[in-house]
Amino acid sequence: MSNVNLVQVLTGASVLPIHRIKLFSPEEWEEFVEEWLTFKELDYIEVERLGGAGDKGRDVIGYVTCPKTNPDSYVWDNFQCKHYDHALRPSDVWTEFGKVCYYTYLGDFPVPRHYYFIAPYGVGTSLADLLRKPDILRQELKDNWDKYCKFKITKKMPNGIELTGAFLDYVDQFDFSIFLKVKPLTLIEEHSNTRYHISRFGGGLPERTYSDDMPEEVTNQELVYVTKLFAAYSDADGNTLTTLDCIASKKKYLNHFKRARKCFYKTEQLKHFSRDKLPAGVYESYQNEIASGVINVVEDDHEHGFQKVKEVEQEARKLAITSNPLTLCSDGDDRAGVCHHLANDPSDANEFIWIEYD
Repeated sequence: MSNVNLVQVLTGASVLPIHRIKLFSPEEWEEFVEEWLTFKELDYIEVERLGGAGDKGRDVIGYVTCPKTNPDSYVWDNFQCKHYDHALRPSDVWTEFGKVCYYTYLGDFPVPRHYYFIAPYGVGTSLADLLRKPDILRQELKDNWDKYCKFKITKKMPNGIELTGAFLDYVDQFDFSIFLKVKPLTLIEEHSNTRYHISRFGGGLPERTYSDDMPEEVTNQELVYVTKLFAAYSDADGNTLTTLDCIASKKKYLNHFKRARKCFYKTEQLKHFSRDKLPAGVYESYQNEIASGVINVVEDDHEHGFQKVKEVEQEARKLAITSNPLTLCSDGDDRAGVCHHLANDPSDANEFIWIEYD
């Protein structure tokens, strides 16, 4: 009998990333490369995806210097995304070599610092050999110009682009050592360090580490929700309570305050975990789902503000959030902490207040 587990029955056999990338559409391939470049965010001031009609051979761009400040001489790298069902051959990319020569000759953009070919099957032997030998690459491009470049670079030249005169001189002086390749395994390994990898390939979230460390003193980023908590304590106590000294002898308030801060900081760590491991918007969706789940309790009548806080926290802890991936690595403390993050919004429109002011 074959060894089949429940996961395989429900979802099928897992597909390794090195095989999954071969199933991407050309658009998904460009998106994947753009995601991968977030791993290299320290190398570029901006990454831009241009792929499509009129991109002049520029699929994904990494700007080293600002093109607005230096429009004629900015430094940039080009990432040419080719999603074919085979390793790249010279015949697949002669036109791309021609484009970068032609459009930099016209001055449409500076010569890139590096020009990378990126393909799910990688670069084949013939093309790899040419990339290692820039002078031979130049000559091969010239030999193949009429077949692959003359009429294929642009439709705006009905008579084609002749490789003659000043343009030929330009190609003869062009630095063909800028053309390089990136191996598929390198792409996947580095992509695994980005926040997009899990949503792209699955495999589950890594273990979330949690630290109990938090500032002893209330920080500026906590002032809004802390002020609201003390207002709730004051409402319940019948006395004005504004500092820790005021509640030092009132254990039910002091203990609650300590728990609330612990939950606030635990949720802050969850927010950072989501930022590092998942695409943008996942934490916000998690927070919004909790807000929707407790808002009726927030708007209910309560004996006093402290009672409202506790009932809202309790409702948040009971919520069953099934669709958000953060459910896999969060608990009741995180959900209670979200309530205090919601209360920490200083805007006048914030509905998460614990006492009503006339």
